[in-house]
Amino acid sequence: MDVNIIRTDFPIFSNNANYIYFDNAATTFKPKCVLERIKNFYENSTSNIHRGEYLIARENNELFDQTRTSLARLINCKSEEIIFTFNTTQGLNQIAYSFGENLLKSGDVILTTKIEHASSLLPFFRLEKKYGIKIKYIDVEENGSISLDKLEKSINERTKAIVIAHVTNTLGGVRPIKEICKVAHNHNMLVAIDGAQSVPHMPIDVRDLDCDFMVFSGHKMCGPDGVGILFGKYNLLEKMDPLLMGGDMSYRFQTDGTLILKSIPYRFEAGTPNIEGVIGLGAAVDYLMEIGMSNIYRYEQKLRKYLLDRLVNLKNIKVLNQNSDTGPILFSAYGVIALDAASFLSSRGIAVRSGDHCAKTLNEVIKKSSTVRISLYFYNTKDEIDKLVDAISDISVESATGSYF
Repeated sequence: MDVNIIRTDFPIFSNNANYIYFDNAATTFKPKCVLERIKNFYENSTSNIHRGEYLIARENNELFDQTRTSLARLINCKSEEIIFTFNTTQGLNQIAYSFGENLLKSGDVILTTKIEHASSLLPFFRLEKKYGIKIKYIDVEENGSISLDKLEKSINERTKAIVIAHVTNTLGGVRPIKEICKVAHNHNMLVAIDGAQSVPHMPIDVRDLDCDFMVFSGHKMCGPDGVGILFGKYNLLEKMDPLLMGGDMSYRFQTDGTLILKSIPYRFEAGTPNIEGVIGLGAAVDYLMEIGMSNIYRYEQKLRKYLLDRLVNLKNIKVLNQNSDTGPILFSAYGVIALDAASFLSSRGIAVRSGDHCAKTLNEVIKKSSTVRISLYFYNTKDEIDKLVDAISDISVESATGSYF
């Protein structure tokens, strides 16, 4: 793949020539094909879906369903196992709701870790209060991974599920999900995976991984905001009640409470969805698959190594996850708070993220409440990394303190 050609697909680069963006774990830029698909919907073919019999509505039905098919091809599952949500968070809340209502009972235990995103923890915290379901934490390795030995030792007869990220949004690292699923299934446990930081960056095969659920977001993979994806094994989806109730998810309901739900996946997609978002996501998925997820992964890995090799030689910062094999890179600058360090980089035209990264229990592991995060995507370049490292090397108490204010 030629990154210089790829960058011509993204109008934001030509419109912002000096904008260097390393906050891709938060959201990603959109290629022209996605923008044009959305623009066409609003200018030429606006309609609702699954409700009208007129031509434009039928055409939008087809585009909407084509996105579902493309996503199923991307992660290797059946199209009916793809449920559209509004984000990863909603998908995890649907899983948590179903754990409480349908799949688990009081006294059952869910395993997770302290370095997960808030959306992988808070929906399940609610289960403790409402259903008496317990949360237990597995100690992670230095690189954020999970030891299979520690996993085995964390399991008892009441352990019924594990909810973890494939790649965390902080320490990164590709966790051995296939092996984790094997251990979990040997104990009749369910496995729910947050794939928000893995699906956009590498080939994913949910059949090979054998996870029961996986969730991810369109906006982190060149798609529009407001579209999430929940994959679930069909036999489990059949046992689950929808989190949201409303229009177009039932065949019939009556005042006596009789309710006949539509088939899967439509029963989980109540109300008017983000139609233009889903259609735009279809263009994004096709775009990524044309480049090739293996090509994207290889390029990003080379770029990440180039960055890490330079960062670890700087004397004014500490890289907090240099043993991690993929995903974001976290660092702290000696004597400078993360917010000031990020603001200093912003003054050089460089976008990174600072703070707790929606992982508020991470500080219990790394003993820092705030860090600076660098996250790459396949449109970043070595030249951008050189400028980033040069700017980071200039961070000091004198140069950066008070930058935010």
